[in-house]
This record gives sequence, C-alpha cells and structure tokens, in this order.
Amino acid sequence: MPAVSKGDGMRGLAVFISDIRNCKSKEAEIKRINKELANIRSKFKGDKALDGYSKKKYVCKLLFIFLLGHDIDFGHMEAVNLLSSNKYTEKQIGYLFISVLVNSNSDLIRLINNGIKNDLASRNPTFMNLALHCIANVGSREMAEAFAADIPRILVAGDTMDSVKQSAALCLLRLNRTSPDLVPMGEWTARVVHLLNDQHLGVVTAATSLITTLAQKSPDDFKTSVSLAIARLSRIVTSASIDLQDYTYYFVAAPWLSVKLLRLLQCYPPPEDGALRGRLTECLETILNKAQEPPKSKKVQHSNAKNAVLFEAISLIIHHDSEPTLLVRACNQLGQFLQHRETNLRYLALESMCTLASSEFSHEAVKTHIETVINALKTERDVSVRQRAVDLLYAMCDRSNAKQIVAEMLSYLETADYSIREEIVLKVAILAEKYAVDYTWYVDTILNLIRMAGDYVSEEVWYRVIQIVINRDDVQGYAAKTVFEVREADWVAQRALQAPACHENLVKVGGYILGEFGNLIAGDSRSSPLVQFKLLHSKFHLCSVPTRALLLSAYIKFINLFPEVKGAIQEVLRSDSQLRNADVELQQRAVEYLRLSCIASTDILATVLEEMPPFPERESSILAKLKRKKGPGNLPNIEEVRQEREKERSLNGTAEHKDSSDTASKSSPSVVQDIVTQAPGPTNRPRPVSSISLMQTPYLAPCAAPSVLLAGTMTSLYPSADLLGPAAPPPSTGASLLVDVFSDSLPAAAAPTPLDMSPATASGDNFSRFICKNNGVLYENQLLQIGLKSEYRQNLGRIYVFFGNKTSTQFLNFTSTLNVHTKPADPTIDAGAQVQQILNIECLSDFTDAPVLDIQFRSVGHRAVGLSGGSERYGGTLQNFGVKLPVMLNKFFQPTEMVSQDFFQRWKQLGAPQQEVQKIFKAKHAMDTEVTKAKVSAQALLDGVDPNPTNFVGAGVIHTKSTQVGCLLRLEPNTQAQMYRLTLRTSRETVSQRLSDLLSEQF
Repeated sequence: MPAVSKGDGMRGLAVFISDIRNCKSKEAEIKRINKELANIRSKFKGDKALDGYSKKKYVCKLLFIFLLGHDIDFGHMEAVNLLSSNKYTEKQIGYLFISVLVNSNSDLIRLINNGIKNDLASRNPTFMNLALHCIANVGSREMAEAFAADIPRILVAGDTMDSVKQSAALCLLRLNRTSPDLVPMGEWTARVVHLLNDQHLGVVTAATSLITTLAQKSPDDFKTSVSLAIARLSRIVTSASIDLQDYTYYFVAAPWLSVKLLRLLQCYPPPEDGALRGRLTECLETILNKAQEPPKSKKVQHSNAKNAVLFEAISLIIHHDSEPTLLVRACNQLGQFLQHRETNLRYLALESMCTLASSEFSHEAVKTHIETVINALKTERDVSVRQRAVDLLYAMCDRSNAKQIVAEMLSYLETADYSIREEIVLKVAILAEKYAVDYTWYVDTILNLIRMAGDYVSEEVWYRVIQIVINRDDVQGYAAKTVFEVREADWVAQRALQAPACHENLVKVGGYILGEFGNLIAGDSRSSPLVQFKLLHSKFHLCSVPTRALLLSAYIKFINLFPEVKGAIQEVLRSDSQLRNADVELQQRAVEYLRLSCIASTDILATVLEEMPPFPERESSILAKLKRKKGPGNLPNIEEVRQEREKERSLNGTAEHKDSSDTASKSSPSVVQDIVTQAPGPTNRPRPVSSISLMQTPYLAPCAAPSVLLAGTMTSLYPSADLLGPAAPPPSTGASLLVDVFSDSLPAAAAPTPLDMSPATASGDNFSRFICKNNGVLYENQLLQIGLKSEYRQNLGRIYVFFGNKTSTQFLNFTSTLNVHTKPADPTIDAGAQVQQILNIECLSDFTDAPVLDIQFRSVGHRAVGLSGGSERYGGTLQNFGVKLPVMLNKFFQPTEMVSQDFFQRWKQLGAPQQEVQKIFKAKHAMDTEVTKAKVSAQALLDGVDPNPTNFVGAGVIHTKSTQVGCLLRLEPNTQAQMYRLTLRTSRETVSQRLSDLLSEQF
C-alpha cells in the first residue's frame, strides 16, 4: 500500500469531528451537522469545480455523518467521480463511500461498474485490490453478473500479484455465497485447485476457503484437491516453526491454514490410495502427539491456536470413522479436557465426544468417562456445558448403563434450568423405552418423570406410555396398580393418583389406564370399582377441558367394565354442570354417554366400549419431537419415505384397511366420537369403534366393504350403496368436531370428509376453496363427484382422491392421469360406488401452476337432465375433462413459533424491496374475526405478536427439496372500509408474489 503523505491529512475533517465530540447535547450535534451539510451541499452545487482533495474531504464528512446515524441523500456522484482519480487516498475514500452507502439498486451502479472495470484492467495491484474489496463488500447480483467471469481469470493469471490473488479468491467466495448460479468455475476448476501448491501461504489460505465452499456444492469437480491438501498439511505439521516464520502464531505453524485444510478434507471420504491415506494418518497422529507436548508458551493465544488445530483434526477423524486407533486416541485426548479449567474447552470436548459416542470403534472408550460427565452435570456452573453433558450421557447410553444414566438425569431434572427441562424429559422417555428390559421399570420411570416435571412432559410422552401399556399384556395390570396405589416400598409410586395434588398429565395417564384396565385390580377391596371412580372424579374439577373429556370417556368405560357403578356415574353425567356445560365438547359427551348408558343393550355397549386394540409398531413420536426440537434436521427423500411406508404396511397387515373400514362405519357427526379422544393422536392408529347416533332415531351405520388401500391404486368402497344421495346416512370419520370455516355452507358439527361428499352443493371446480383447506369436494357434475383428503409434511405430500359414480350405471374405461408417473387406475366404477386413488407428492422447488388431473371414462346408458332443462344421453359417450389438483405453494408451509421481538427483528431483516409484496383489496367475504383467524391459522398464526390486536401475523418456512424459504405474513383488516392489507415478506421474490396471489383470494 502506498505511503500517505502529510499533505493528505484532512484538517477540515479533524476540526469537524472535534466539534461533534464537543457538543453538549443532541440538539447541538444536530445543529452542527445541519450546518455542515448545508456547507457541503453548497460546495457541490457551486460554480467552482472542486479538486480531488476537496471532494475527498467532503465525502469523508458525509461518511462520518452517516455513521453517526443520520441519513445522507447526496454526494454519491462525487464519490463515484473519486474512482477515476489516480491518487490512492482519493480512490480509497470513493470505494469506501460506495461500499457503505450505495444501494445495490442505485442508478449509479453502471457508473460504479465502469470505474471498477477500469481499475481491474489497470494491472495496478493497489487499485485492483480496492476494486475487488468493493465488489466483495457490495456483493450484489448486478456486480456478480458484471465481474463473475473476470475474477477467476485474475485469480489464475500467472502475472497476478500474490496480494491480488488473495483478494480475488475471497471476492469470488463472496460472490459464490450471494449468487452461486453466476460463478462459472467449470473451466477454471483445475487451475484454482492448483493454487493449493502456491508458494505464498496467504494465497493458499484464501484459495482453501474458496475451494472448501465450492467442494461442498460440487465435490466431484474438486476431488483432486484432496491429495494437494494432504501434501500441504503434511509439510505444515512436520515443519519446524522457524521454517514458516512469517506464518507462525505463538509457536504454532500456520494454524489458520491448517484448520482450513482439515475442514476441506472433511468434504470427502478417506482417500482410497494407501500411500495418501497413510500420509494423512501420519499428519493426524502428529497433531495428536503435539497436543501432548508441554506448552511452549503460557499465553492463551498459544493454547488457543494449538487447540483449534487439534479439535479440527479430531473432527476429521470422526468424519472418516475408519481408524479405530485414532478414534480411541481422540477420545482419550478429549477426556483430558473434560476437567480443564477453561470452560470453552470443556464445552467443545463434550460436544465432540457426543459424536464419538456414535462410532462403534470409540463408543466403549467414551463410556469410560461416564463418572466425569455425571460430575460435570452436577457441578458445572455454565448451563450450556451442562446441556452438552446431558447430550453426551444420552449418546453414550446403552443397555449396560441405562438405569444409571436415567437415574442421574432424573436426579438432575429437579434442579435443571427451565430452558432445557423439556429436552431432558424427552431424552429420559426415549432412553427408558429404548433400553427397557423390564417394562415395570419403564412404567415407574415415566410416572416418576411426570411427577417431577409434569409441566414439561409433552403429550407425546404420555401418548407413548399409553401405547406401550396397551401393546404389552404383561405390564397392564402393573400399570393400573401403580397409577392407583400408594406403596411405601416403592418411592416411585408414592406420588401417584392418591396424592393430594398430582399433575394433570398423571390424571390423563391414570384415567386412560384405569378406564381400559381398571378391571385387573378391581378384585382388591382397596381398589374396588367405586373407589377407582371416586378417586378419578376427585381430580375432575381441577383439570382442563381436554382432561375432563378424557375422564368422561373413562367413566363410560367403567359402566361397561363395572355395572355396579352405573348409577353413580349416571348421576355425574346428569348433573347440570355436565349437561349444561359451557364447553360444547363436554356437554356433547355428557349427553351422548348418558343416552348410551340408558338405551344401549349390554351387547351393543360391550361392542362400542370394547378394549382398545394394539397400536401398530412405528417410530416413536417422542423421538420425532426430539429431532424437531434439536433443529430442522434432514428430511428423508421421497424413496425413503415410501420404503418406510411399505415397511409399515408389511408390519401392520391391513392397518390401512382398518382405517378405511372404521372410518366408513361411523355415523352422523353427533356421535360418540371416540372412547378416549386424547389417546395417542400422533400415531394415527386404527379406531375400530362402532358408533351409534344418540341424538336421532337409533340406527347402526352401514359396514364398509373390505378393501386395502395401496399407493397409486384405486380400490372400491361401498360397492352397493349410493353414498352420494340422501338414502344412506352420511358417514363421518369422527376425527374432528371443528367447523369447516372455509366452506361456503357450514355443517352443524363436523367438516365434510372425502368419504362424505354430500355437503357440496356447487357444481364444477372448487379449486380456490382448497387454498386454506385440505378436505372436501373438488369437482361435481351430473355424473361424477371428486373429493379430496390431503396431508402435507415439509416438502412431501399425500393426496387421497375419491371418485364417486352418481349414476345408476357403470363407468367403463375409467382413467385418471397426471403429468407425472402414477400407477394405472381401476378401469371400472360400479353404479353408486366410490373409488380411491392415492398420490404421493414432492415439492422440488417453488412453483406457480397446479398439476392437472385428466379424467376419461364412458357411462353405460345413462340419461340425465341437462342444465338447460333438456334431456341429455351420455350412454357410451366418452367423457374427457381435466381438473386442477389443489397443490399450491402454501401447502408446503410449515409453521414456526416466534415471540414478538424475534418476529419484528426478522421482519426488518427481510426489508429489501424485492422481498416484500403488499396488496390492498376489498373483502370478498364477511369480515368475521373468527373465520379470518382460522384461515390465517392454516398458515401458522402467531398470537400476541402484533401490538394491534386486530391484526393477524404468521411465520413459517416453505419447504422444497432444494431449499427452504422463510416467510412472514401480516394481515391488517379495516372493518369500516371493508378492506384488507396483506403484507408478505420472504427470502425469495417469487414466493412472496405467489403467496400473496393465493391468500388474497381467501379474505
């Protein structure tokens, strides 16, 4: 860098800064700044041309004023003019002003790009460095388009100075991060990789950062860098500090370059070449050996540099996971750090050992440090270190130490920080289930967990214990006895249901288990049916509405199990507090259960209230929740999901058949929805409960024909019944009592499902109604009705398409095809029958157009009345039409929880003009607050975030296979003007526009 002469000192700038610092008040500062701004503006607009020094001085003053927090709306052109100066100081100030103040959308970008292009072509290393720094600092897409092709040429040119190569490599890295699609590396790849052999270590360091980023995106293109990186690393770790004197930091040779090379090697598997692999192993052994040597300096910088290289080497050893000796040595080295006085080293050691615990070679070595980790859990002051200790205990747990680790984690739970209690609860629940040899121990552990941390026990935990108890006959009696009794010999059960105050989650577990298996302990006079009922009912008034609903279901179960308590339970159900309850769910249950107990025969009662069937075996919902809590994680690809589902089918037999049959056997919406609705929702298990309408004349719902639903095929349901007409009672899944606020016509109690298409009245395509709903009738004409039931998870979706024949004749040659690969449909639909097709969907990237379902069939001899009143014959005529499937971008919207501060902070971050789309529009429907709230809830409503309580805000992520797009939503209603203002901010312009177009049609 050229020396700055004394004449370049700007005395006027120094005086101005001194005046600002001497101001006694904010008002005085603003007054002085306004005076200076007026002076600068007059100088810029004056007739006398300013020399380079004056321009530089005034631009510096403007830059200082901007850094004080004041807006600057002039001076940009003068800063651009400084780029053409041949003086370093003037050009430097021009580039500095542009880097800080010029927006990427500025009209001056073209002039700035011309100035930068001139400096890059000048071959003056100082000017080239300034230009490259400016490109990297601005990093806009316009600059990437202008210079992405030139910078690689500068980087690999033989006559380029070393300092310029460094700047070019880092500038290219910056552009690759902001606009990766504009950085063409194909023809330059080999020459960029060859920079790892450069004699200048600064160039090698910058090139390594660039290659590491590019290798993560295209590993095959840069795999030749592995041998060069190992060779360079070997020369560094085996050299004396004197050999690399210019790059030795506190007796550690080139620590930053070593870390970057080790990080580059983590992009690839272990080398297949034996000599290369041996050389890398030698390097790693040398690094581990140097860590054991006495420190050459007592200064913290020496230990930091040495440990940085050591931890990165251990990360590489863990990544390769192929050298047992190195893995054990790494584990022993980390074990020494567990008791180090430096908190950061203890944290990093625990974090690295968590990964080592998952390796078969080092798992046993990690287990030898269990006492040290437990001691850290008890004595560590830093909460983040204690959390890593919990993670390590969880990772090192196996059958040999499960009881010890679970006991220690339960002991720590009583004093654990509130922020990590829920995570500890999930881990204890998972370990207790995974390593439970004796399931009585599992039941004791979970009940103790609920007792100690009831507020942090999520629904998934007590759902799971219910599933396991139901699936294992050998533990049902013990579970019923444990939740009921107080036994002095067993400290676990001392705080069960009989405790004066027990947590509501324990009441849920107790109510469910006693409702199902209370008969197993009814022989003891201390746990007679009446005693069980009174014990449960004593907790009733203290519980929330969902728990009360569960207890009412347990009571009706008692009537079936214990006829002797029927009178006492009916008295409770008849009480005004139940029959006239303000909550519709409790009132409906009380009314229906009371009628059921009065009019149903013993056989019907036994059928309706039979014991719940075993749950199908599948992944624990607790484990899934822990994965979500730890981070977004990696979603398996669509093929893995399909294989998992096929595996579930083979394990569960006809589980999906049971789902469809049981769904079909439900009666009208005002029925006994479920014996225990809180019972394990996340598992989607079959519910073979025959339901009886108690609000109308009693009748039994028709039984479903046997069917097995296979992905991509169509199977017949109800071949002999016309479900689309009024002759048969409409079947209902009974899955929800929520009103469908998105429908034009609202049914009394339950939303329509694909098996119940009768509520649809409008003919034709109902595509727009599915933007904020997943179930209902998509299309209907005189011949055919098409219903949908869909579910989405991140970038994956599944759609159940139901085709209903409304005629009295068969449909022949029936096909339904998409512009994607699907299995062929059943070619025949019987009269009055309904068939189903399952479609699996994956969102690859953001999109606009919905897929079209092409339908073709022939109707045999059917006559129908046309819309104009005339008679139309469809017999033998080929029917061919297309229906758009409601697969919209917002279907892949996953909600995100945010507090008000985080929401508005993220709102400001997404403030670029291209990231925001705002639309003001007239209300298309009645401005009902509850309906609007329900529609926004479909896109992740956040309560209590917006200062204006009438506004609605939401936050979430659009998931595609290639990327994730963060989305923020704000809906502001104006009831007086009957208008809305919808604002969407996302990290991608096309997503903002598409979501705005979709959602604005719904309000």
